[in-house]
Amino acid sequence: MNDMTIPLSAASAAQLVDQAILSRMSVRAFTNQAVPKALIAEILEVASRAPSGTNTQPWKVYVLQGQSRDQLVDRVCAVHDAIRADPSLAAEYTETYDYYPEKWVSPYIDRRRENGWGLYGLLGIGKGDKDRMHQQQQRNFRFFDAPVGLMFTIETIMGRGSLVDYGMFLQNIMVAARARGLDTCPQAAWNGFSKIILPHIGAGPNEMVVCGMALGWRDENDPVNSFHTPRVPAAEFTYWLD
Repeated sequence: MNDMTIPLSAASAAQLVDQAILSRMSVRAFTNQAVPKALIAEILEVASRAPSGTNTQPWKVYVLQGQSRDQLVDRVCAVHDAIRADPSLAAEYTETYDYYPEKWVSPYIDRRRENGWGLYGLLGIGKGDKDRMHQQQQRNFRFFDAPVGLMFTIETIMGRGSLVDYGMFLQNIMVAARARGLDTCPQAAWNGFSKIILPHIGAGPNEMVVCGMALGWRDENDPVNSFHTPRVPAAEFTYWLD
């Protein structure tokens, strides 16, 4: 990256930032076009400016491409298939931390259902079509065909506040990628397979998986990428106190 910056007006800067944020989406189909290593490194360098409590910077990033990516995909997909054949195996693959609540309540369960059935409806997957549901879920473990898979870990000694820091770091990656014409899909689906992921990426004994992420060039011709999740207006979650 060039250390010199080109001055922008406040309006121009706002437009560029807003465009990157508003055009970001969870892309679920990528082309096989390679992403240059230098571009990935640039995105991570920019993302490293995310804030963290007392500047702890708790993130660790593992970049999987080529053989390392393909081997992980094959291993996790094989286990995912095995669990479907024998559901009792699922007990061996559990998340290190609770990403979702133990009990779902409204309005969160309503939004979750809207998201799930909106996506499945677009793809023509009915409620009883377990075969196609399984196949679509497994698309996560193929990084939706993206050429780059990112795995994020954190030291288990860190507190819950570090996961807040991590979220800001992840958002920086996604926005920086979007600003460069790339797309992403953050994936908590990988979290249950940490016993496969951690030794594969060479993580230390005190690391845990935070999430994965697909990174690459969006497939503009795949209809799945026409799926855009709704957002409630800010007025619904904002409380003005005078």
